[in-house]
Amino acid sequence: MSRTAKTGAVTAPTERAGTARRAGHVALRIAGTVVRRLVMLVVLLAFVFAAVELLPGDAASAASERGESAADLAARRHLLGLDRPMWERFLYWMTALPTGDLGTSARGQKVTGLLADPLPNTLVLAMSAFLITMVLSLVLGCWSAARPGRLGDRIISHTSTAAFAVPEFVVSAVLLLVLSLWTGWLPAVTVTGGDGKPATWTMLIMPILALVIPQTGWNTRVVRGALADQAPAPHVEAAHFDGLSVRRILLRHQLPGAIPAIATGLATSTGLLFGGAVVVETLFNYPGIGNLLAGAVAARDTPLIAGVVMCAGAVISLVLLAADLIRYATLGARV
Repeated sequence: MSRTAKTGAVTAPTERAGTARRAGHVALRIAGTVVRRLVMLVVLLAFVFAAVELLPGDAASAASERGESAADLAARRHLLGLDRPMWERFLYWMTALPTGDLGTSARGQKVTGLLADPLPNTLVLAMSAFLITMVLSLVLGCWSAARPGRLGDRIISHTSTAAFAVPEFVVSAVLLLVLSLWTGWLPAVTVTGGDGKPATWTMLIMPILALVIPQTGWNTRVVRGALADQAPAPHVEAAHFDGLSVRRILLRHQLPGAIPAIATGLATSTGLLFGGAVVVETLFNYPGIGNLLAGAVAARDTPLIAGVVMCAGAVISLVLLAADLIRYATLGARV
């Protein structure tokens, strides 16, 4: 057997072993990421229980009526389990969570039943805003990166910074003033139909815009910065020397390397979208978890608050996990 054949025979198993090690390393990182996300979610839920415990009053006193005796109040506390320590109630709630049981609200209703209608409405609102934000930020960020230092780049940079700096409730107030009170183009509040959903699709426009505008400003800057970081890369400079068009260089050479940073920025926006949705839903009377959460906090309804946080946290964790997988896949492809 020749030396070349021997070398080839040895190299192939070595390459396969190296590939297997890299795959195992990526799998361990993914598993570690999943565990970290789960631990963070559990810590968040524990914080919710503790925060409600620190608020003045409890669910029993919030639901009490005038003239009710101390014995009646104590009996209601016992019925709701409020006479047990907070950590015991939290562990009881967590042990039922894997079965899909989110507990029972202070009014005796199953939390899963209370979330059945408003949670899908919030998901429609938040995911619609997420998709529109992703498209707009990619288009504006790429367009700006293709014209570095020019007037259009400066306008987008300043506008995106200003958009992100404005809170959702201010954007909502401006949209109400312009699109409803001044022009009458859109309804000021959301009217629900018999199925618990907005009566017409036009009632979604202003709540979605109120969420899209600040997050598009933030993610446009993320896309622009990620593409700028890829500009000095050797393969990008080589593409310029080869005479390729700016558009081809941007889409074929800069954008693939910028995907991990862009995905992380968009995933981070998911939490901000859910947080902003609570405010926006209240302002527009949208039938989502915002009004439900506000009422639960006023009633000191810990299981209902924890159920809302659990559902929102699960969605946010899944999106963050997807961003982590994209980053690991991109890094693995470079190795």
